Amino acid sequence: MPEKVMPGPVEGTGGIREAVCVHTRKIYDSCRDKDCIEDLRFYPKLQYVDVINHALSVKGGSADLLYVYVDVEPVNFNRGFYTVDMRFFYNVTLQAYTSCPAPVTVEGLCVFDKRAILFGSEGSAKIFSSKYRSGEPDIPMLRRSNLPEAVVEAVDPIVLDARIVENGCRRDCDCDLCEVPAFISECFNGELCGGDDSRRIYITLGQFSIVRLERDSQLLVPVYDYCMPEKECSCGSTDDPCCLFRNISFPVGEFFPPNSIAPRGSSYQDIKSGGCGCSCS
Repeated sequence: MPEKVMPGPVEGTGGIREAVCVHTRKIYDSCRDKDCIEDLRFYPKLQYVDVINHALSVKGGSADLLYVYVDVEPVNFNRGFYTVDMRFFYNVTLQAYTSCPAPVTVEGLCVFDKRAILFGSEGSAKIFSSKYRSGEPDIPMLRRSNLPEAVVEAVDPIVLDARIVENGCRRDCDCDLCEVPAFISECFNGELCGGDDSRRIYITLGQFSIVRLERDSQLLVPVYDYCMPEKECSCGSTDDPCCLFRNISFPVGEFFPPNSIAPRGSSYQDIKSGGCGCSCS
């Protein structure tokens, strides 16, 4: 078994100068998900309720992920594991088709609840810090809990389907609408409504997400050298605007659209020469 590496200079390890102890956040557990969320209730803005009541059909538009509320709680009788409860708030835009040929754009809210169970280890240390926080009391005994911190990464979902459900087909309450935070409601610039009892709209979303549990940790890492920037800072306050303009490349692609979409990492010259830009000669 190799000897334990201690902080300090390191010799004969391929350019590593020393081992240093750093304080960072260590990921203890993580998971990724591809959720197909069916029958998600659509809460329209009040001004669009009449349009929905007269709509013949609705089609999917776009969805914008506004916010994710995250809560972490330990799992009983399973030490080191935690439940991560998430609530996703979406701003969804749909196309409602009435008797007029042109569709009417309607906007509203959708809410999705999700839970994951991850390992986050355990610790009973009480954490104190002298870090100054503006606007907070300067109390020496101020501490925070030792629960792991949950981090959720998600992209805007894909609207897969939207449909109108007539009265009597489904009964559910407006509980999600009652629990919407004030700052979410302000994003819609209008009052949200549960819709008329005569009909409801339900949508299907495709959501990609990554969830992880992190803890503050002290890790021993190898150091090659100080990270000195090699690039010089460009002077953005030059007195010669023409000189600054001459340094901007000519936008060839804006004048001559390529015959095919370039893969990521390829250049205009790759397309112009007939290559695919992926080194697949």
